[in-house]
Amino acid sequence: QVQLVESGGGSVQAGGSLRLSCAASGSIAIIHRMGWYRQAPGKQRELVADITSSGNSNYADSVKGRFTISRDNAKNTVYLQMDGLKPEDTGVYYCNLDLTTWDRASSRVARDDYWGQGTQVTVSS
Repeated sequence: QVQLVESGGGSVQAGGSLRLSCAASGSIAIIHRMGWYRQAPGKQRELVADITSSGNSNYADSVKGRFTISRDNAKNTVYLQMDGLKPEDTGVYYCNLDLTTWDRASSRVARDDYWGQGTQVTVSS
């Protein structure tokens, strides 16, 4: 019913930049919170940044001043601009959307969490 498609991952050297995108499609009524998480090998998934429907953003201390999260509500898309990348930023990045869907046939409304498929970011020293 809802699909999230991530893009923009890749391999860069330390100090480089990447821009991740996550586009949502389907029977979406409202997108509340949008966020990016990452998971490094052998570690738990952690929040990188998120942004509310009103545009308030929140960042992990480790990325403050280097990463910027933004959203385009018209395109149902969230972005993560990553500058000054470090080797410790390496991992699989996942977008996460808290959204409400509306089924036209049944008029059913449901709010749930959705995850993207993940995109690999590798930063070499």
